[in-house]
Amino acid sequence: MRKAFFVSTLVLLVAFAVQFIFAAVGGFTRPIGDDAYALHSINGMAVIPVLTVLTALLAALAKAPGRVIGLAVLPIGLVVLQPLIAMLAEALTDASGVSTPLGLIIGGLHALNGIIAVHVVVGVHRAARQLSLAVPAGEAQLVPQEREPA
Repeated sequence: MRKAFFVSTLVLLVAFAVQFIFAAVGGFTRPIGDDAYALHSINGMAVIPVLTVLTALLAALAKAPGRVIGLAVLPIGLVVLQPLIAMLAEALTDASGVSTPLGLIIGGLHALNGIIAVHVVVGVHRAARQLSLAVPAGEAQLVPQEREPA
């Protein structure tokens, strides 16, 4: 279970990295249409939430320390917050659909929240790596005996 926890954190980190790439793809797509951020939306609203819940579940099944399980659960809340921030930023446009300064600031919080989520997942990944390298209780390590000099 510990190896599965470690692998899930690695896959989640890759999904977050891809999420930033998809955001850039949307930002540089011309002409900008409703589907410019389609990949970003699908990854952020389907793939990342499923991987985040899976990682939190595997942390519990791997019998990780409570702090690590708590850190593994934290991105779930951050991921749920992402579309809410994006919707609020979209709602703060003027009557002609042009972004307002407040809407742009809120949009910046969307990116900041994503960066915070990545940093939390990096912490969980480091903890999972340490946990996967640790020898479970009850298993003795075999220490090779050195030969005595002749």
